[in-house]
Amino acid sequence: MKPQDEVGQTVPRAVPPVALPPGADPHQVRPYGDTMNDGAVQVSFSLPLPLNDEARETARRLAGKMGLHDILIYHEADLGYGFSFYILYGKCRHTVDYARVVVPKVSTTRMGFEEINAFIRERVGRPLRVVGACIGNDAHTVGIDAILNMKGYAGEYGLERYPMFKVLNLGSQVPSEDLLARAVEFRADAVLVSQVVTQKDIHLTNLAELVDMVEAEGVRERVLMICGGPRITHEVALELGFDAGFGPGTTPTVVASFIVQEFVRRLH
Repeated sequence: MKPQDEVGQTVPRAVPPVALPPGADPHQVRPYGDTMNDGAVQVSFSLPLPLNDEARETARRLAGKMGLHDILIYHEADLGYGFSFYILYGKCRHTVDYARVVVPKVSTTRMGFEEINAFIRERVGRPLRVVGACIGNDAHTVGIDAILNMKGYAGEYGLERYPMFKVLNLGSQVPSEDLLARAVEFRADAVLVSQVVTQKDIHLTNLAELVDMVEAEGVRERVLMICGGPRITHEVALELGFDAGFGPGTTPTVVASFIVQEFVRRLH
């Protein structure tokens, strides 16, 4: 059996044809600071210690246990109440084999506004129904609004502007049970959930609980479950039981393309 790599993969992949700087080795990637492969990095953290010589040495030793050497404390500050803050420079000993890094991605052909509408007309024959919300105590609607609101994001229209989508945006701080009830009432084909607040991994708890509720209601097989947020990846979404996950910078056409293509794929 081959040893697993840093992300749990066992089979090397072909290095994609990307342009690498002179001297860069895709099989031994190390951080770059001033010169190639010098391993220079910057780290910052707070300690539950007052600022003193012992605390500084504690910070250095912690950086050493992170795999750094030639460590320099560049900045320090007394935060009060027994806390202190540090910015350190150091050099990383470790490398990563880029050829063994495999990241699950959403498999979708990106389409444009008119193409998506035509695709739904021809392959579905009716508007697709989408419900979106920020669940739990999350009050940050910037992500869900970027995808759903008519004004859209990054020069693209949101799904409310599409004639072949019917959209219900429930906004922020929506309990998962309320989102589920509205989705069932709306006969949703897809549910979009945005989670911006991630303190203590509350986003993972909220998303997992929602999937459990949808499955218990017996509607999981007929609704696409999609989540997004600053700490959401497609891999995380799949692990939680969603069909797709999208991170920062995702535009409306990317999400819309996935919805229509995955919906049609399931029809057949």
